[in-house]
Amino acid sequence: MSRGEQQLGAQQPSWKKLTLFALAWPILVDTVLRMMLGTADVFMLSRISDEVAGAVGLANEMIMFCAMMFGFVAVGTSVAVTQYLGAGQKETASRISAQAITMVFIFGVVISVVLFCFSKQGLELMNLDPAQVAIANKYLRLIGGFIWIEALSYAIASIIRANGNTRGVMYVTLGINLLHVAGNYLLIFGHFGFPEWGVTGAAVSTITSRLIGVLVLLVLLYRTVPSKIRLKDYFRFDKQYASKILGIGLPSAGEHLAWQSQLMMIMVFINMIGQQALSAHVYVWNISAYFMAMSMAIGMATEIIVGHMVGAGEKRAAFFRLLRSLKLSIALTAGLVTVAALFRYQLLGLFTEDPKVIAIGASILLLSIVLEPGRVFNIVVINSLRAAGDAKFPVLMGICSMWGICVPLAYYLGIHQDMGLIGVWIAFAVDEWVRGLLMLARWKSGVWARKSLVSHEHMTV
Repeated sequence: MSRGEQQLGAQQPSWKKLTLFALAWPILVDTVLRMMLGTADVFMLSRISDEVAGAVGLANEMIMFCAMMFGFVAVGTSVAVTQYLGAGQKETASRISAQAITMVFIFGVVISVVLFCFSKQGLELMNLDPAQVAIANKYLRLIGGFIWIEALSYAIASIIRANGNTRGVMYVTLGINLLHVAGNYLLIFGHFGFPEWGVTGAAVSTITSRLIGVLVLLVLLYRTVPSKIRLKDYFRFDKQYASKILGIGLPSAGEHLAWQSQLMMIMVFINMIGQQALSAHVYVWNISAYFMAMSMAIGMATEIIVGHMVGAGEKRAAFFRLLRSLKLSIALTAGLVTVAALFRYQLLGLFTEDPKVIAIGASILLLSIVLEPGRVFNIVVINSLRAAGDAKFPVLMGICSMWGICVPLAYYLGIHQDMGLIGVWIAFAVDEWVRGLLMLARWKSGVWARKSLVSHEHMTV
């Protein structure tokens, strides 16, 4: 390559160096591998009993709920970093990254203390019987007490991805999974002379693999950022940077918090329906997470590109980038869900041999053909709205729909009309489609084009 070509490449806008496929496929693999961390615990513990798997699955729901309390820093950081990189302000992007890591560490430690001290009380609120509380509490206290590790992992990984290095994060997550599955095999069942710790073994394996993973991510971070992060940057608080991070992150946290809290409320309804409904829900939820993986990968990749585009002032290009990504994600997700529905009995048979649980779960998987395309709108469009700086609208609409439609409809259909788990999942489908269409209308309105974190001359879509 000639010097002129090298200079041209250096002057090329950052978003032109990014392609959807190159960003999305490592995120897809990474997302699937992260999901497998929780699924591996549920799958391996289901070899002990459905009750144990159901209890741990519910504990994982609580962990995800608490993770949202610090995950908002990672979301706000990703948006800020992509926009400033798009604007060519690399040093500012690195300073924001350092401050975000410090903030998320502090939040993570606080949440860890709360989970460790009050795990039993939280589980008792979920209407579990005492035996299940005892099982889930062992897992939740250990995982929750070290959730600050996961907080750091999400924050650092989001910064690395924002810089365009999605493949590196994928390799780290792959390593974490291999360590986790090996640890589960040794510590849950006591193979090769290791202690047979059951649920406790699953928790210890998870913590150890995540700790190793976050250390590797730190090394990768310093090899990825274009402007070096200095040690003093971690201890320097800048009110303006914090405002930009929280301005995107807090509304995002509100949306996730509304989603997780309504999910926990609905879990109470499912417990009222019965143990078999709970087991079926946990198994189908773990399967359906993989339906979402494709949309999550495309949505996150699009978010990175849109963030760089908005930072560079290329808002019209961002508008059409999202629409192309949305069409692709709907087509791929619909195909994946249809195939899964055809093999629904075989998929559920991987988790349990109980014919009633399989029958309930199979009905839910069939309903997913309608539900999942609606969910795509929320995953893909909301990511791009946030990337453009428009973070408040999704949370306001999310609260209205989730708590105004999903929760009351789930109770009405599932409990009052005695439709059971199928009624609950119909409520999920209605909520996803209502919110999804509202998000698409917001994107097409072009309001988001005026909410960039980086100042530009007024541009219209």
